[in-house]
Amino acid sequence: MTQIKKVVKVGIADLNIAKSPDVIRTSGLGSCVGVVVYDLNEQIAGMSHIMLPDSQLTKQTSMNAYKYADTAIDVLIEKLLAQHARKLFLKAKIAGGAQMFQMNSTSDVMRIGPRNVDAVMERLKRHQIPIVASDVGGSNGRTIEFDPSTGELHIRTVSKDEKII
Repeated sequence: MTQIKKVVKVGIADLNIAKSPDVIRTSGLGSCVGVVVYDLNEQIAGMSHIMLPDSQLTKQTSMNAYKYADTAIDVLIEKLLAQHARKLFLKAKIAGGAQMFQMNSTSDVMRIGPRNVDAVMERLKRHQIPIVASDVGGSNGRTIEFDPSTGELHIRTVSKDEKII
């Protein structure tokens, strides 16, 4: 008897956890970065849809920790460990971080996509979680779906073929 797969959705500036046989998905990744942290042995994965690199730049009084690379990844790892993922076996795959608009400026402020990718990579490195595959950059939006039972990340890129990493 085959198990029914449910799609666990992750919104913008959101995160969630999925266990096999379910899959986890987010769409609307332009300059945002989709981060999947998973333990294949336990068949569990967490996904975060990161909008901005650094929470220290916010001027908001009530901050959404899921919105920023420096806070969302920490929360994602805590939630995975609370669901019996094992730190030693955690790996990551990332996608997104596109430069959605052409800029004539050399200002780093408008390079949100590349800055998001750098912040995600730095935070995962700090947690000693290897990035085993990535599909970042470019100028097209993406939708990603991860299957914790296989470790496959399906990526649909606007006006391009689907790929699996």
